[in-house]
Amino acid sequence: MAERIPRVKPREQDPAVRAGNFEEVSLGYTEEMALREASRCLNCKNPRCMEGCPVHIHIPEFIARLREGDISGAAEVIGRDSSLPSVCGRVCPQEHQCEGKCVLGIKGEPVAIGLLERFVGDEQIKRAAQKHEAAADLTAGPGRGRKVAVVGSGPSGLACASDLARLGYKVKIFEALHKVGGVLVYGIPEFRLPKDAVVAREIEAVKRLGVEIETDVVVGRTVTVDDLLDKEGYEAVFIGSGAGLPRFMGIPGENANGVFSANEFLTRVNLMRANDPCHDTPLYEAKRVVVVGGGNVAMDAVRTAKRTGAEAWIVYRRSEAELPARAEEVHHARQEGITFRMLTNPVEIIADEKGTVKAIDCVEMELGEPDESGRRRPVEKPGSRFRIECDEVIMALGTSPNPLIKHTTPGLATDRRGCITADEEGRTSRPEVFAGGDAVTGAATVILAMGAGRKAAASIHEYLQAKK
Repeated sequence: MAERIPRVKPREQDPAVRAGNFEEVSLGYTEEMALREASRCLNCKNPRCMEGCPVHIHIPEFIARLREGDISGAAEVIGRDSSLPSVCGRVCPQEHQCEGKCVLGIKGEPVAIGLLERFVGDEQIKRAAQKHEAAADLTAGPGRGRKVAVVGSGPSGLACASDLARLGYKVKIFEALHKVGGVLVYGIPEFRLPKDAVVAREIEAVKRLGVEIETDVVVGRTVTVDDLLDKEGYEAVFIGSGAGLPRFMGIPGENANGVFSANEFLTRVNLMRANDPCHDTPLYEAKRVVVVGGGNVAMDAVRTAKRTGAEAWIVYRRSEAELPARAEEVHHARQEGITFRMLTNPVEIIADEKGTVKAIDCVEMELGEPDESGRRRPVEKPGSRFRIECDEVIMALGTSPNPLIKHTTPGLATDRRGCITADEEGRTSRPEVFAGGDAVTGAATVILAMGAGRKAAASIHEYLQAKK
């Protein structure tokens, strides 16, 4: 019986080895392993896994194609709803989405949908690289070469641009940084998402659709949204600029030397290769690092710090049961020797006479009544203050959108967090401006951002077709 076949475990680097390098931790499936895992799928008549997928990939259908050995067919099925299968297969929280709904997970382990999606995506990348395809000419489509600008080359921008290009629009992406990929290149570490082998090749697939990409353009500074519409001839603009503005706690000592946001720390290492002595980007040399937070970004930061040679700690104010990070990331972090200090909240950062971090003072917490999020509220234990010696503190407390676009785009509504106000289809307060991803929701997942980009592309198409 299919449900009795045990879940196929992926190949992984040994924890003792990988804690000292930036090579990918999970090595995924071979074809034989993928076919065996695909055979576990029950092909349910009412596939709950699709309900759990934010973009509603036809999961049983792609797995059925894969089980038959039709990898191209499986990729075609995924491609109807997902633009970045190799990325999403690696970094999306499948345990809370598709796999969390799989019926096999009720009494056993769910089908490894994410690993199967990754396998199919990787195989398609290999085949596309071997074909050396030229850029497509799709301008005969219903878009007929009409110009649309996309701000940001992260997952929402790439997905929006891809869909619009397929419809025949002339799309140009404007990226603020010197490399394309947004959070995929500056936020997620190499050991979780290889940049050259995966991200760069996914971007090449977008370029083959005829999408232009210009880097080092800070929209709101180099050029405004209104400049694009009024002077550059674009008929619509999609804002997928992400959420790159870090949050801090506001505790004493937070301005000491050696205190960083996770955003800055990860950008230095991931995008600018500060860990590599062959690159000129400086990296603060620390022996003991405390990362404050419990999400995926905190796990990325603490595991990166470990790989730079530091003893690395996680400090989190709730218990492990409330950790918002993926279970896989927490498991990998523990394997790699990360120290977890749960029910702990920083109250002051201690600096030496030169103003450099030497310790962080914390208090112990206990869980009280649930707050508005449904999680039990952490409450300080009286008289529990204690000190952790360290020489670097990294704050991984979430991010919000950079206010630059908000301040330079008249009539663009935003909420109290500075996020652009948009409906589920990406429509904003200005009819020619659309938005999606973290710029609208705040920091979220890659697949949610990608789904938002695709919905916005459909709205832009509807708007422009009506406008003509």
